[in-house]
Amino acid sequence: MASSSESSENSESFLRKRRGDALVSDSLSHDSCSETVQDEDSTKYDKKVGVSLQTGTYWLTRIVLLRAIAFIYFVAFTVAYNQNKQLIGEKGLMPCKDYLRSVKRYVGGKIGFAALAYTPSVLWFMDWNDMDANLDGIALAGMALSGFVLIMGSANMIIMGVLWILYHSIVNVGQLWYSFGWESQLLESGFLGIFLCPLWSLSPMPRRCPPSLVSIWTFRWLIVRIMLGAGLIKIRGDRCWRELTCMDFHYETQPVPNPMSYYMHRSPWWFHRFETLSNHFIELVVPFFTFMGRRMCMLNGVLQILFQVVLIISGNLSFLNWLTIVPSLACFDDAALVFLFHRSGRARQTLLQIQTEEASGLKPPPSKGLYIKYKKTYLSVPVVMNLLSSRQMMNTSFDPLRIVNTYGAFGSVTKERTEVVFQGTLSVNHTGEEVIWEEYEFLCKPGALDRRPCLISPYHYRLDWLMWFAAFQTYEQSEWVIHIAGRLLANDSTVLSLMGHNPFQSREKPRWIRGEHFRYKFTRPGSSSAAQGKWWVRKRIGPFFPPVNLDGLRSYFQSRSWPLPGSY
Repeated sequence: MASSSESSENSESFLRKRRGDALVSDSLSHDSCSETVQDEDSTKYDKKVGVSLQTGTYWLTRIVLLRAIAFIYFVAFTVAYNQNKQLIGEKGLMPCKDYLRSVKRYVGGKIGFAALAYTPSVLWFMDWNDMDANLDGIALAGMALSGFVLIMGSANMIIMGVLWILYHSIVNVGQLWYSFGWESQLLESGFLGIFLCPLWSLSPMPRRCPPSLVSIWTFRWLIVRIMLGAGLIKIRGDRCWRELTCMDFHYETQPVPNPMSYYMHRSPWWFHRFETLSNHFIELVVPFFTFMGRRMCMLNGVLQILFQVVLIISGNLSFLNWLTIVPSLACFDDAALVFLFHRSGRARQTLLQIQTEEASGLKPPPSKGLYIKYKKTYLSVPVVMNLLSSRQMMNTSFDPLRIVNTYGAFGSVTKERTEVVFQGTLSVNHTGEEVIWEEYEFLCKPGALDRRPCLISPYHYRLDWLMWFAAFQTYEQSEWVIHIAGRLLANDSTVLSLMGHNPFQSREKPRWIRGEHFRYKFTRPGSSSAAQGKWWVRKRIGPFFPPVNLDGLRSYFQSRSWPLPGSY
């Protein structure tokens, strides 16, 4: 730490070198709400430049936050580009065109304010004759813009606003495939990112637009709500969380396990109890560190990030855990994040200059973050009431734009893993012991016993994830499963592109398709099954849906206004 006389001499020397710049920037801004901590840790000495870094500023934090948000956007738009045509496109399982038409009828047959309020999407204003091109255009535009922000580390309100609108446009027509809590969480994070930026400038360090402390605190409030929502829903939702036994089941029964899940599942019982207690501590206690000063706030950030890293390592939970790291980054100021930036880099040098000029007495303008502060406070009221309620809802939005939401994950943990396996046969008759049933494989979810669990996070296979839900429901509750069966009977390339293995590729079309219900369990390391290279053992429960053929499905499809398989 430099002495006060050394700091004074260094500051005077630095100012003499930069006097021309200082004259031009008399109106330079710095957030008047900055949290400069006046104690022994209030500065961080940069040995190379000889200037102390003040705490309580967020210029570098803004760059890190914008890059983190852009990374998640890029992943989400990439998933959309690769899968939207199959899920909600012209030949998709749930065409968004049909959904928009139903909304249009519901609101009176006009595309006006009522339609936009019910389903905010730019697709209302696009040509519906080629919806696949529209969906691809939105996804590609989102990938291009988010890629720019990711590489440059800078954005303005226009770019961040467009990203938010584009992803909103997909989520709001995504129906079942976009019904998960992380979609709302990304939209809320993206909305907050708009107010981190200047209106026009694309400079990573826009000198006349310091990051607002109000914006930083909205991110901190987001991580507090995410963690408390997840912790409270667990305590209220499933007795295994109170009995500390949930982790005995989680790794094996989570939607899409990865290779590490196999080994984590076999951890000793005491380690699973420790995991559960740690989970409660991280989600129910640590969030309050946010309000206990700079050091405790940073400790919260460190613990939350480490917690999410552990979850990333132990399962494929889409980009949820990566996304949850984003608001945790707001717990760190420039002095804490400066190690991420090269010593001779422009951002670090500019920060030192700004802080030195501020030390010379330049006054910052008043904060301009009051509107977002009041808006977030107003919209947070139902969220807080939900957290306090004994009937807490998880992953719920209280406004159509999903600006402030309530979150929660794994309020209950399934105690056994069940899977639906699609099987097809070329036999004319589906009965009899001589019938050979061949199995389809999905891209990632468990199927073949000797296939190693995949590692895809932060990428996301939406169909695989929904098949996990379908497995503990019935096909009557998940009619889209029968829709898939019909498309498999026609060897439909659109649906088959979502599958990992088609046993009838380059062969005749299957004559019958059935869904079999199995109970899956991890093999035990060292067992005979494991020695044979098997990751899973399974036991048949019974049929999930009976064998069906195209003739038998004709009336079923017509009653639901689905195109007949093979009619595209």
